[in-house]
Amino acid sequence: MERKYEIRCPIHGFIELNEWERDIINQPAFQRLRRIRQLGLTDYVYPGAMHTRFEHSLGVMHIATRMYDSIVARSAEVLKAELGYNDDGLRRDRMIVRLAALLHDVGHAPLSHAAEEIMPTKPDGTRYKHEDYTAAIIRQELREVIEDHPINANYNIRADDIAQIIEGKYDERANFSRRLIFWRQILASQLDADRMDYLLRDSYHAGVRYGVYDIDRLINCLCAFTAKVEDKEPRPVIGVSEDGWHAAESLILARYYMFTQVYYHKTRRIYDYHIAEAIKSALPYRGLPPPQETQEYMQYDDWWLLGKINRGMAGSHGERILKRNHYRLVYATSETPSRGDIRRVERAADQIRQRITSEVYLDSPERPKSWYNPGAEEILIRRLFEASPVPLHYYSHPVGGMQGIQQYRLYVAPEVRDEAARLVQEVTNGE
Repeated sequence: MERKYEIRCPIHGFIELNEWERDIINQPAFQRLRRIRQLGLTDYVYPGAMHTRFEHSLGVMHIATRMYDSIVARSAEVLKAELGYNDDGLRRDRMIVRLAALLHDVGHAPLSHAAEEIMPTKPDGTRYKHEDYTAAIIRQELREVIEDHPINANYNIRADDIAQIIEGKYDERANFSRRLIFWRQILASQLDADRMDYLLRDSYHAGVRYGVYDIDRLINCLCAFTAKVEDKEPRPVIGVSEDGWHAAESLILARYYMFTQVYYHKTRRIYDYHIAEAIKSALPYRGLPPPQETQEYMQYDDWWLLGKINRGMAGSHGERILKRNHYRLVYATSETPSRGDIRRVERAADQIRQRITSEVYLDSPERPKSWYNPGAEEILIRRLFEASPVPLHYYSHPVGGMQGIQQYRLYVAPEVRDEAARLVQEVTNGE
């Protein structure tokens, strides 16, 4: 009989583990997450936000398991008919989902997302993401504890099975891959365990209530059904029964509020910039290693970076972090600016660089940051008296009207804030 362990969590109560999961958690690659903060330097704004990727990962595993069990309980016949499941297959894939949820963040860089902007580029010119490092760490550093553990004799799970579901790369023609595609929705979708945990956890530690939603109702209303998604052939998807659409709406609204009030807070955003620049100064050759160099990559965590900052080895931006002397905001557009608004803020930035200082940062989105995408990847609602599902915005007017955040913000060194603010006013009033 497998021995069980429990970890107390302020969000979910007790999180249960088996001995295999406990041994994975005890690996250096996972313990490193104790030294990676969940929200970078958000504690400079919300002092309680000191939690780490370690406890978040445990929470995601817990929620992913609850989601899996709810879907199986409500939709077992759909899973067996559409994906060819039997009881043994469901038991095995439950373990894959748990391990993938547990390990989904092991590839994060120091201070989490702030460092993603300086990750190296791939041969195709795109930038690596933390998921690429996660998959590499699973395949290299965690393969032995995954594949050779005695409990795995009951499952025959490979490290590649876990890495693939995180990467989202598999042969869609294979039946096993069709199952991974289906369960990946628990890990990466508008309705995934990752955001279900971080909204509640980040809200709790920041001391706000913006991220609170009805998780119990939402999980209890999850179900599987066949639907046509993005003009592809009909396939099994995870959605919400009609009586739970308000709970799904509450998740989207919670994410909206957390983005606007916490994640996109003006001071929190500028510290992401200072973090990225400090890492560049602290790193040898001014860059992170590629994902295949997992041993070197895992040396870089928050303790490493904060130590460099404390010893004056992270450049001028590290010094600003140490002294909390961050750049100050002198101009901001609305969340959905016009082209004229964008031209004005870009012209103001150019004028400040030419006439006052080079210490200017224009925070602009590479693409609109959206908390929901009506018309693209949507939460589907299974209606009680109709055969075809409908998107959540069919019921929810607030969700249907949401747009991605496209706000531009202009920051300058605090020493020239007043002078820069006058110049911005001159530029914007002159148009």
